[in-house]
Amino acid sequence: MQDEELGHDDVTVEKAERIEQLDGKLSSDFDDERLMHSVVENDEQAVKDGKLLCESVDYAVGSFTPDLMFKEIVENYRNAQRLFGPTIIRELTGYGSEYVERNLKMSEFREEIKRNIEKNIDRLKRERLLGKDGTVTDEGLRLATLVLYTEELDHIETHGMGRKDVKERSHYGERTDAVLYARQRYKDLDLRASVMRAIRRGHATIDKGDLRAVGRRQHGRISVIYALDASGSMRGQKITTAKKAGIALAYRGIQDKNDVGVLVFTSKIELAIPPTQEFMLLLSELAKLRAGQETDIALAIESSVGQFERGAHTKHLIIITDAIPTRGKDPARTTLEAASVARNAGVTISIVGINLEREGEQLARRIVEIGGGKLYRVAALDQVDALVLEDYESLKTQ
Repeated sequence: MQDEELGHDDVTVEKAERIEQLDGKLSSDFDDERLMHSVVENDEQAVKDGKLLCESVDYAVGSFTPDLMFKEIVENYRNAQRLFGPTIIRELTGYGSEYVERNLKMSEFREEIKRNIEKNIDRLKRERLLGKDGTVTDEGLRLATLVLYTEELDHIETHGMGRKDVKERSHYGERTDAVLYARQRYKDLDLRASVMRAIRRGHATIDKGDLRAVGRRQHGRISVIYALDASGSMRGQKITTAKKAGIALAYRGIQDKNDVGVLVFTSKIELAIPPTQEFMLLLSELAKLRAGQETDIALAIESSVGQFERGAHTKHLIIITDAIPTRGKDPARTTLEAASVARNAGVTISIVGINLEREGEQLARRIVEIGGGKLYRVAALDQVDALVLEDYESLKTQ
């Protein structure tokens, strides 16, 4: 049977499209693979150890020294809670924080938790998660990073955060409703919509006028910098939550083929990674950052401007903070001036404020007004990642 009898037209291939192949692995190192398998397979002890090591970074625990930690718990338990947090106390003593506090007066109980602290720290050293001096090893940091990543990924996927609709995405844009087929890629032919259109028009066969294609809504290139306040007031659960929100943003942004950078600031710039597609770099650096001292938001804004590539694409800065700036003679004025300079350079600014006081909220509101962004007020820490993703998603509609 000839092509003419079937009604086929000759097809000329004007452009060949290369098929993308995604490959690679976390690491070829045996220890890294072992850690990854432990976390992915939900090894209970490995996950607990990873959480403990995450907390040691977020609470700025310099080293795990059994005698000193036991002494702090026994002599000033409220201070021990502030220094170590609930996870470290639970995993080292074997008991929940409230139970420990209620039973500290019992000599037998004190002896038991002393033995448990020594035993658990010795085990962490044998497993090379802690060094001989009690400091977290590189392997310990990798385990902490993996646990932090898997926990946050499970969280955002379980709750479907950020995206209010779920549409097919590709390099060519976001899939929308079907449109008239007119020289789009053959891959964009929407067979179901074409058949339905032919039926509605009473056609026994599909003719050229029935053909429909997948609509694509194009988004311009987006570069985002996640600026994390790592001042002393962010120590503990605040910085843990902020890290997880940064991981969520990096995962979502890079998944969308956009670039994400990280800037960590105190009274100085602690870390600056320009917008990139290197997810593992962002993940590892976020996981190991610790809280510092003062807050200099103006410096963070000024530094971010130079991190963006030049060009007519969306450039956006998301600042996570729990305080007003405390550095300089007139930090508020300096910060507003920096926001104005950034806006003139094409950078928009949003702020996620964690339990901001009245003065801090007023300043934050002025910053985002100048910066053309949004202010998100956080009352509960578990809201942070959802708000960060909400801000990122809003960039696509601008």
